[in-house]
Amino acid sequence: MNSVSKNSIQSLSWTTLVMFTLGFWISASLVIDILIIPSLLASGMMEQSGFVTAGYLLFGLFNHLELLCAALILSGFLIFNRNHSLPHLQERWSIVLSSLLLAIALIYTYGLTPALSGFGFEMNLFNGVHTMPTDMISLQWSYWLLEILKIVTGITLLRWCYRDSCQLN
Repeated sequence: MNSVSKNSIQSLSWTTLVMFTLGFWISASLVIDILIIPSLLASGMMEQSGFVTAGYLLFGLFNHLELLCAALILSGFLIFNRNHSLPHLQERWSIVLSSLLLAIALIYTYGLTPALSGFGFEMNLFNGVHTMPTDMISLQWSYWLLEILKIVTGITLLRWCYRDSCQLN
């Protein structure tokens, strides 16, 4: 049974899977952050009555997709660590950084998205009050700081995978 498990792991190109997952996750995050959210803000959609529900659904689904991506990335780097695929210093840091990506996805899924949606439901959008509570602004700042950290960490891990895949060829 051990040989079957080893053969299936070796036939799967974890470098390709991790690089694809990182590329997909980073690009999807940038599309949401740079295109979708500013477009919704500019078009006035954020002031519509159903935006909070739609936003919670959109971000909730994307957060769960982020959890899947983070789990695949962490699994890949654990396999790289086991096979000693990366240089020694990068092996250690890759586990830390991929765990950080998983932690960020968990914070988004179970912390920030529900809290921001809760503030959205509490805001009085129908009586002309369009100011955000101070706590909501600090959560927005937390989101953007984590988003920058996620993208920088993801690009770093992607660079390491790419360098490793070029050295193998």
